[in-house]
Amino acid sequence: MTTFSAKPSDIKKGWTLIDADGLVLGRLAALIATRLRGKHKPAYTPHMDDGDHIVVINAAKVRLTGNKGQQSINYWYSGFPGGLKEHSKGAILAGKHPERVILKAVERMVPRGPMGRKVMGHLRVYPGPDHPHEAQKPVTLDVGALNRKNKRA
Repeated sequence: MTTFSAKPSDIKKGWTLIDADGLVLGRLAALIATRLRGKHKPAYTPHMDDGDHIVVINAAKVRLTGNKGQQSINYWYSGFPGGLKEHSKGAILAGKHPERVILKAVERMVPRGPMGRKVMGHLRVYPGPDHPHEAQKPVTLDVGALNRKNKRA
């Protein structure tokens, strides 16, 4: 018996639509990262990009548990003296680009390097309910129904 290794001709990529309204951020990001890599498929091959394209809508309505909205701080440094900057996750969700919270959470769960950068190109996140990918006929995935802990009221 030999180990199966997928070839580019064996890979079938699908499109998945996820509505993030009321979903818990960490659980949603973990599920998205798994599907972007293709680990949910029986023919998963680590060195091939066999994951699906993911479209996330209503990213502005994602939920944070506990006090993460105030206590979870993202830092970055501008390179100048006194240039340490910070934003809380709650401030980012209430700001101009709330979809960046989901993007950064998923980005930190996929591998760093060429494969991770390629996989992140298959993720599209939109703050509202509209998206331009109707022509691809994405299959809707109800993440809230997979586990009762995935959804918060």
